[in-house]
Amino acid sequence: MSDMITADLVDLDLSVDTKEAAARALAERMVAKGRVTDLEGFLADVAAREAQMPTGLDGGIGIPHCRSAHVTEPTLAFGRSAAGIDFGAPDGPADLIFLIAAPAGADDAHLTILSSLARQLMNTEFTDALRSAGDAGTAAALIRGDEAPSAEGAQGAVDAPEDTAAAPGAASAGAAAGSTAPAPGASTGPDSAERPFRIVAVTSCPTGIAHTYMAAESLENAGREAGVELIVETQGSAGFTRLDPEAIAAADGVIFAHDVPVRDKDRFAGKPTVDVGVKAGINRPAELITEVRGKAERGEVTAAAAAGTPVERAGDSTEGYGTKLRKWLMSGVSYMVPFVAAGGLLIALGFAIGGWKVNKAPSVMDHFVWTQTGSWGALLFQIGVVSFGFLVPVLAGYIAYGMADRPGLVPGFVGGAIALTINAGFLGGLAAGLIAGGVVMAIQKVNIPAALRGIMPVVVIPLISSAIVGFLMFVVIGKPIASAQKGLTDWLNGLTGTNAILLGALLGLMMCFDLGGPVNKVAYTFATAGIAVANPSDSAMKIMAAVMAAGMVPPLAMALATTVRGKLFTQTERENGKAAWVLGASFISEGAIPFAAADPLRVIPSSMVGGAITGALSMGFGATLRAPHGGIFVVPLIGNPFLYLIAIAVGVCVTAALVVLLKGMRKQAPETTATDPGANPAAAPKEAKQPVAA
Repeated sequence: MSDMITADLVDLDLSVDTKEAAARALAERMVAKGRVTDLEGFLADVAAREAQMPTGLDGGIGIPHCRSAHVTEPTLAFGRSAAGIDFGAPDGPADLIFLIAAPAGADDAHLTILSSLARQLMNTEFTDALRSAGDAGTAAALIRGDEAPSAEGAQGAVDAPEDTAAAPGAASAGAAAGSTAPAPGASTGPDSAERPFRIVAVTSCPTGIAHTYMAAESLENAGREAGVELIVETQGSAGFTRLDPEAIAAADGVIFAHDVPVRDKDRFAGKPTVDVGVKAGINRPAELITEVRGKAERGEVTAAAAAGTPVERAGDSTEGYGTKLRKWLMSGVSYMVPFVAAGGLLIALGFAIGGWKVNKAPSVMDHFVWTQTGSWGALLFQIGVVSFGFLVPVLAGYIAYGMADRPGLVPGFVGGAIALTINAGFLGGLAAGLIAGGVVMAIQKVNIPAALRGIMPVVVIPLISSAIVGFLMFVVIGKPIASAQKGLTDWLNGLTGTNAILLGALLGLMMCFDLGGPVNKVAYTFATAGIAVANPSDSAMKIMAAVMAAGMVPPLAMALATTVRGKLFTQTERENGKAAWVLGASFISEGAIPFAAADPLRVIPSSMVGGAITGALSMGFGATLRAPHGGIFVVPLIGNPFLYLIAIAVGVCVTAALVVLLKGMRKQAPETTATDPGANPAAAPKEAKQPVAA
């Protein structure tokens, strides 16, 4: 464990000016030590984690980190930058950079020490000591805990990793609360009014390595300053130890600081709750404590808690209704897409193997011949049809789940199934999910006697909500929605000529606007909904083809641009360009995100132009596709494949040409900045800031 970081993994003069270059410089040290097997693969994983949420923290700290299959053992590299590097922190650039690498699936004592480091970053004596360290060996020893920064500054997990390992999932009562934990069976009634206010908290982040434990440390410190008893459960990579149920029962309030779902959330039912992102737990813990105390004083119990069900995931308190609605809808879409991919590809393969009449074949239960390709094609087709049958119920069920947690699943699935029964289709599923979630949330606001809370999530909520949703779908809104769905289908089937080309251009613009974001997903969902039937119309398959073609353009165009005019791009971008060939060919629009993040004003408009041209050409050529994914790997399943590939090639060339042209118009390419740290900054002051300004 002691060699998790050595002097060879420390760079006290990190002379780079971008977070990508910093990650590369530190990762190269890991490669040299044999800790990372594939530099580019590991950096791609780091970039993917960075894209989820910036890893810069207040106080001049950057903590790029990820779990990766290319890491052989948990490793930490440290760099110190005199000029500072922008990692997205609110207070400016970071001068202390920690690159944390964990193997995929690793859960051992090494990760416990990494969590201990994350806690230490909240200790100013520790960070001050690192800033003043004179050599790499001293810095490595400080991080390992071999020597303390000061008599008081090393109080934390670094000087006692064994203690941390003993309780990887949660802070000890004394450390977490700043005082003795609530005694089992401690009174919480009016007669105990003089006891400290008690809070239990849960922290978690996407990788469970750094932010999880930093938020925990920040909350614990704020709890001590506020004079409250605060115990944190860290649901991170170093383990997951549940809070004592008696401590939860004795708590006066709950804080969730998380970016991934809280596990076993229903344990906290019936408590005043503050629910925010993990960064809020790091940056404003005192506010969260004040907020939960205020809710407790006013007797505000969350809707889910009032019914004895999991607390609603509302996100940051600053989120508006529009943001919440988008999250709810995307929750349903994200669960639906795998069914679309599996069902669509199975149906497409069924047609490829069994011929165009495979949808007329009898049930394989009644007629299946092992030696006939037609039987195998029919088998794949019929499995795909069954998979497609889940699309609308899954969409509706998980929209409701995003709104009201598990109690929303039953009425959501029931409403989605009714939408299929009345031919309300995709639009009916959207409506059913929103109605189901709203009904459950309304039921949860009712103040239920404590004696009945136990049966609410199992009996009462599913019964009442399903009945209400069923009534509304069958009697009130189902028929109008079914009529609207039929009208939309008829309109799509009637699209020809200019109208079809314009629709293709619009879908192409949407696919390339945010490269896998909400707008991209709206276009993709619109297309997949059209083919999510056993016998999709020709127009629906044309729309699917146009959407996939446009989505392939941005990464392929960036790959081409970095190949033909590499001098206009940094070394990191040229390396990303190599991976973008494969990502683009696989219909993964996110492959262009690193380029768009660095230079959005040039890359995104160029991508939108190319995507619009490709979408319009695909519709104009009459290319069809009934597989919802696959990129060039499903070309044999595409109608008019040659013209389809021409449409993609035209869009890729247009986008690449525009990017090269726009970047070439700058006075100086970014290569100078990336490869010549010693260049005179006064020589090109505007260019030095170009990536940030864009």
